[in-house]
Amino acid sequence: MLTISILKKLARAVAVFLVVTFVTFCMMFGNGAGIARGVLGLNAQPSDVQKEVVKLGLDQPLLVQYGKWLLGVVTGNLGQSYFTGQSVNDALASRVPVTLSLVIATLILTLLLSVAIGVTAAVYGGWLDRVFQFLTVLGAAVPAFIIAVGLVFAFAIALPLFPATGYVALSDDPAAWLHSIALPVIALLIGSVASAATQIRGAVLDVQGRDFVRTLRARGIPERPLLFRHVLRSASGPGLTVLSLQTIALLGGAVFVEQIFALPGIGQLANTSAQQGDVPIVMGIVLVTIVFVLVVNLLGDLANAALNPKARTR
Repeated sequence: MLTISILKKLARAVAVFLVVTFVTFCMMFGNGAGIARGVLGLNAQPSDVQKEVVKLGLDQPLLVQYGKWLLGVVTGNLGQSYFTGQSVNDALASRVPVTLSLVIATLILTLLLSVAIGVTAAVYGGWLDRVFQFLTVLGAAVPAFIIAVGLVFAFAIALPLFPATGYVALSDDPAAWLHSIALPVIALLIGSVASAATQIRGAVLDVQGRDFVRTLRARGIPERPLLFRHVLRSASGPGLTVLSLQTIALLGGAVFVEQIFALPGIGQLANTSAQQGDVPIVMGIVLVTIVFVLVVNLLGDLANAALNPKARTR
């Protein structure tokens, strides 16, 4: 049964991938002459524009172009930038690790902090819960880029504890890498923890009020084993779901945060390429983004199925 559920989830992931990439492809490749003129310049002659259209293969039917792009995805050749001639693979290879390190670090911290905060607020309640609700509403309401600007002024300019810009690769110097991504991660982390912790708190409160929990408590099971073995396991579904959704939000927030901290990630590359109309680069970024989101969502579904047997049949 679990194998069938995994196959269904994989099939849905493939379907989502095809739909998202095809819609994006149609939007980007809607005007071949416009793309060619953007590459050659506004003063290019019509004959030169037409030659460029043929050179880039933009004169072919849309389905043929999309099929060639899919074939490039399968073979690992995503083409070249229209403007720099750089391989899309090389451009992504230098940028993707920066964004992924930022997003993955934020996701891990979100998981740890949101569970700790949400469970604490649900179990103890009272003034602690009220403070939690106020802070989570505040954290969720303030956009990540505004938090990022505030962090730069507070901890990079007024109190220079962290660098305002720049990035050091993890493989070069782990300590310097941690130092360089500390403020960007905090900027993304505040809103992410606020949303996830709220969902976890609500799920724990809901499970605590169910009959089976009251029955187990009446049988004399201590509160700590009851919480960790039964309540948290039953409440894991909403928590994993919101963490999966946070992946999309974090990738979107990373686009702005990378601009503020001058991080050489795909956010900065996406902004530049979209303004130029560099279609191969944009499609490569879309490919990486959708694959990462689908993988995280699939892992979340599998974890939910392992913790909650009812989820295995979905």
